[in-house]
Amino acid sequence: MVEQIALGIGILLVVLGIIGMIVNGIKSVLQGKQDAKKVTSILVPFVVYGISYAITQGFVKAGIATMLFMIAVMLLLMALTGLRTTLNL
Repeated sequence: MVEQIALGIGILLVVLGIIGMIVNGIKSVLQGKQDAKKVTSILVPFVVYGISYAITQGFVKAGIATMLFMIAVMLLLMALTGLRTTLNL
């Protein structure tokens, strides 16, 4: 019984922390301290996960697909950045 209460309190604290970060992020965007494009770029993995979940119909498969997609995009962007630097574009 004590373990369930402790786990519930831990989960509640994590959820409250996430809500606080979301509220402060929105507040920073509205005050002009942050660029909206930078803040919305954080949503890309969640959108990719949602799309891959809709395709695979499984949490684990969607997570793996999201991870592989994000790694592939990272490698592609690193290659393009290196190519751009090499060719002085």
